[in-house]
Amino acid sequence: MKFSKLRQLFLVSTIGLVVATLFTGCQLVSIDYVYVATSAGTTKCGGGQIESYVVDSQSGAVRSAGAAVCAGGVDPVALALSPGNFNLYAANYGDNTVVHFALNTNGVATLKDTITLAAPPVSLAVNPAGTALFVVSGKTSATLTEYALSSGAIGAVTAQENLLIPGFEGDSLVPTAVTVLANGSAVFATAYDLSAYNPGGTTTSSANPGWVFGYTIGSGGALAPTTGNPYKAGVKPSALAADPTSRFVYITDFASSQLIGYGVQTADVLGFLPNGPFKTGAEPISLAIDPRGTFIYVANALDSTVTAFVIDLPTGTPSTTVSSTGSSSNSTDTQPSAIAVDPALGRYVYTANFLGDSISGFRLDPTAGSLKQTQATPYPTGNKPTAIVIAPHGNHATQNVAP
Repeated sequence: MKFSKLRQLFLVSTIGLVVATLFTGCQLVSIDYVYVATSAGTTKCGGGQIESYVVDSQSGAVRSAGAAVCAGGVDPVALALSPGNFNLYAANYGDNTVVHFALNTNGVATLKDTITLAAPPVSLAVNPAGTALFVVSGKTSATLTEYALSSGAIGAVTAQENLLIPGFEGDSLVPTAVTVLANGSAVFATAYDLSAYNPGGTTTSSANPGWVFGYTIGSGGALAPTTGNPYKAGVKPSALAADPTSRFVYITDFASSQLIGYGVQTADVLGFLPNGPFKTGAEPISLAIDPRGTFIYVANALDSTVTAFVIDLPTGTPSTTVSSTGSSSNSTDTQPSAIAVDPALGRYVYTANFLGDSISGFRLDPTAGSLKQTQATPYPTGNKPTAIVIAPHGNHATQNVAP
């Protein structure tokens, strides 16, 4: 009888150990937090909210990480994370605010502080040191503003530049995006000239429509225009990103359905990459570069696809030869508005789909760069998602390339 009881005790202990191991394993499979801004409000939030999700490392499937939080303003259109992923910033177009959220280790966002701008913010970027927040704002006049950051909190304005086209200073300029080089030496912003490009309306200017503005970042955050600033950027630049080595900058041209590449030369001057521009899907709206600096993924709003490029590392030239199906495009849900690559493993790509009210997921082949849809994609979100960012979590290395 005693022996039988010992056997029972051993069996129960063994089962308990197995179950505990399985539960521990379940805790470890979530590798990223995904934050999505939805622009259509709920009864609770009114003007919009920030939703959080977790990524399963085995399948890439996305599930809710908890209740959404109010965006702290109206119509959020852009998100940015600080280095270390302890702070999240949201740009609210509807009421000219930028809101700072603190992120805890469980991915929960807590509203901390808010600033109000003179014009609607459209895009955000944080420098690699986490000491400066860059905001481009405006409807028909574009401004780049730099704010000091202290422990994530948004402080005073340290620099401000009005984005103007030489010889056409009176033109209406619409800002679209901003990014900071990984080495922190320069900031770039894109805009298009509404006076020269106004589909369905009249034009009053002969200026080139699309532009990218470049500024070196000096002591104390001082901004100085780079030589040749601004640079031509197609017709209607919609998004831009810099590679993790700070050698290349890429811009999507919404109107021409193209990707434009630049080499970052001495003193952060931009020069066009040879053989460009490069064909995308219809109306590219957002782009992301994988954390290894090897692949570019472009979300195309009109045909609801993702175009995949492999980067030739010596030259920065993108090639659309990557695909497991013979096509460089991959279907998303309806009208993707933003795209991001997971930084933890560098294995998954996600789009926020404005008219699909969803997230589409893809598994990234780290060798070829080709994409395959993740399990059970797309994943439902709140109404009209406009922006997406991803923060790694858990005790694992992230896929990064040192600049």
